[in-house]
Amino acid sequence: MERIPYFDAHCDTLLGCIRGGSLRSGPAAVALDRTGAFSPFAQVFALFYNTDFVPPEQRPAETARYHDCYLRELQRCGDLAVHCTGRDSVLRAAEAGKAAALLSIEDAALIGCDPAALETAAAWGVQFINITWNHRNLLSGSCADTPEQGLTDRGRAFVREAERLGIRMDVSHLSERGFWDLAEMAERPIVASHSNSAALWPHRRNLTDDQFRAVAASGGVVGLNVYQDFLGEPGAGIPVFIAHLEHFLELGGEDAVGLGTDFDGCAPVCAGLEDVGAMPRLWEALRARGYSGELLRKLFFENWLRVLRP
Repeated sequence: MERIPYFDAHCDTLLGCIRGGSLRSGPAAVALDRTGAFSPFAQVFALFYNTDFVPPEQRPAETARYHDCYLRELQRCGDLAVHCTGRDSVLRAAEAGKAAALLSIEDAALIGCDPAALETAAAWGVQFINITWNHRNLLSGSCADTPEQGLTDRGRAFVREAERLGIRMDVSHLSERGFWDLAEMAERPIVASHSNSAALWPHRRNLTDDQFRAVAASGGVVGLNVYQDFLGEPGAGIPVFIAHLEHFLELGGEDAVGLGTDFDGCAPVCAGLEDVGAMPRLWEALRARGYSGELLRKLFFENWLRVLRP
């Protein structure tokens, strides 16, 4: 069996683990026992919960609880996966024949929107931080809440500190005004871990062509999402997913497109790509369309690897 390189920049699988699920097996869309077709394999696991249900003073402890869950799950799966803190450790995991597990934080409110808290996030090995989720916060408006609000002064201070620490700013969920404020000030690559093309489907969570070009120009990457609502028509299947990919490629995105499925955080998903074990179908579909091995490796692994800190 051909082994496929695979790097997914976003999943919400830890939501299930905190409720008693497992990274090794079970109902999760991202379960390690479904990843045998991939080598090397890297997965970014998002620390996320809806802050509506957690008062601000309790969030540091709640976020630490999710982080502890992540470490506990990896300890249980130590024969299969290892926690990685950047590009070099991902490559070491691949050499050892293990999955590379990485962390992101989906909503800066989980760490109080506090620039000082980024030291802890960096020590945890966090690669990406979404400035907002669907709610506005102290840093910016979101695409769903006060979209006219851009980065606040605190937001700009947060970005500067994150960049100093090598953490990439994630614009998925961010307001368009906040996006352009960030693009103007960013000195390091910016990413969109799980967003699709607004030109193909004008959902507020998708990126305009100009936004995509700005991410690419920064040296960043956009991860394509399998959520049907972001792809378009009901029952959207692999050809529609490929249409979003090829639109970004037409914009010069060979080095700026990857995967960011949002598995275990969205439903319904793209027909034919129901879980991580189904993703070789996408590889085969693209190869049947004449994609070179070099381009496939970029899209499935190398583009995301490049934007990690060392």
